Amino acid sequence: MEDGSPKVVLYGGFAQVGRALGNPARIELLDLLAQGERGVEELAAAARLKVSNTSAQLKVLAAAGLVTSRRSGARVVYRISGPRVTVLAELAKQVAFEQLPGVRDAARGWLGDTAGMEPVTRAELGRRMRAGGVLVMDVRPVTEYAAAHIAGAVSIPLDELPARLAELPRTAEVVAYCRGRFCVMSLEAVRLLREHGYRAWPLDGGLPEWRDEGMPVAAA
Repeated sequence: MEDGSPKVVLYGGFAQVGRALGNPARIELLDLLAQGERGVEELAAAARLKVSNTSAQLKVLAAAGLVTSRRSGARVVYRISGPRVTVLAELAKQVAFEQLPGVRDAARGWLGDTAGMEPVTRAELGRRMRAGGVLVMDVRPVTEYAAAHIAGAVSIPLDELPARLAELPRTAEVVAYCRGRFCVMSLEAVRLLREHGYRAWPLDGGLPEWRDEGMPVAAA
């Protein structure tokens, strides 16, 4: 098989996408960009990476067609190139979780005890929102809520929740969500709410899965 043949180029492209996903920092950057577009400095701060390293990782993702960028004044802003990128990254995580015992153990250590959490499916949340009586809480940072959020959700970042419990009606059913299935923030919010007597559940998945299914999304 000659170099440069269509088959070599085709499978080389497949491999390039695979290599782009083969780095923990790049997977995390895709998770962050799935919440909304951001500049390099914002991504570096959120991922706790050096700006130079973040920029290098974004270049790899861009070369594989997974992210795109635009200029906003002096800033370069990155975003996911399409909904299938989010689906691909989520599928990679799910396969790793299902096939690698070490990943399953790490997920349990990271997410904590999820027994009894009873996540609400996206379809069920949509039904409850149409019927009324459910309070949907976005516990991600305010910047992520501003970029995009479930239409009708209220923003109470996890670190503000203990001081803002009084804002929540005691009779409300609360569904909390964050960045996705392996995001710990919504689980911690639900644990805190239940400790204070609220009826609360996490959403199965987060904003990216909700948006990718065509459910209503808004921006601040």
